[in-house]
Amino acid sequence: MSTGERAVDETAEDEGAQRGRPAWRDREHPTFAALTGFYAGLLYVALVPGGFIALMSLLFGTDRAEELVPFVLVTLVVPIALVVNQRTRRFGKYFWLGMVLSAVVVIGVAAAVLWFMVERQS
Repeated sequence: MSTGERAVDETAEDEGAQRGRPAWRDREHPTFAALTGFYAGLLYVALVPGGFIALMSLLFGTDRAEELVPFVLVTLVVPIALVVNQRTRRFGKYFWLGMVLSAVVVIGVAAAVLWFMVERQS
């Protein structure tokens, strides 16, 4: 490591220490929005529909909750708003990527398991 690189690293560590957080955890890093957006989208797909259905079942009962399932689509307003807003557009794009890839993986695995079970039974 050259003297110039060492000076840059020490400066980043000093700035991080002054802000009260480690230098490696910098929100301005290019991959911060991408990683947090992707994993937020993954969690969104996993938790929001299940949480919505569980809450509706607790409040209204199972039969009424089944009728209210299509209203979970109203929650898509959040990712749409993230993409529309200029300041959150990059985060929103990765949020959508996380949502879509999570759904593709879940549907693909479910289809493969279903196919395997049907083929194995006959």
